[in-house]
Amino acid sequence: MSAETDMIKLYSGRILALAADMPRTARLAAPTATANRRAPLCGSTVTVDVQLIDGIVTDYGQDVKACALGQAAAAVLGSNIVGLSAAQIRTGRDQLIAMLKHDGPPPAAPFDDLSVLLPAKDYKNRHASILLAFDATLDALGTLHT
Repeated sequence: MSAETDMIKLYSGRILALAADMPRTARLAAPTATANRRAPLCGSTVTVDVQLIDGIVTDYGQDVKACALGQAAAAVLGSNIVGLSAAQIRTGRDQLIAMLKHDGPPPAAPFDDLSVLLPAKDYKNRHASILLAFDATLDALGTLHT
C-alpha cells in the first residue's frame, strides 16, 4: 500500500464530515475557565472555554486550528461534553490515548464516535493534534477548585 493510499484511508469521509460540522465553535462570553494548547510538532492549536455549575459542564466553546483529525476529535468532544463531569471527560481522553497508543478498544459512549480515528494510531505524529481538545479542556477544568 502506498503512502498516498494510506493518507486517503486516514482522512476518511467520516473524519472529514466530523471536521466540517464541528459544533460549539463560538467562544463563551463569560466562561468559568479557559485554556489553550498547542501541538509543537504540527502547530495545531485549540482554545476552549468551559462553563461549569456544580462540577458539570453546562456550556462549552472551542476555537480549533488543527488538521482534520484534530478537528474530528474536537467535534466529537464538542458534541458530547455538555452534562459531563471532569472525570467523565478524563475517562474519554484516557480511552482515546489507549486506543491510539496501546491498541486499546475505541472509547465508550458518549465518545464512541472517536472510533473513526482508529486508523490514526499508526500515525504517531498526529496523536498530539487528536488529543488537543481533550487536553485543553482538562487543563481548563484543572484550573478550577471545585
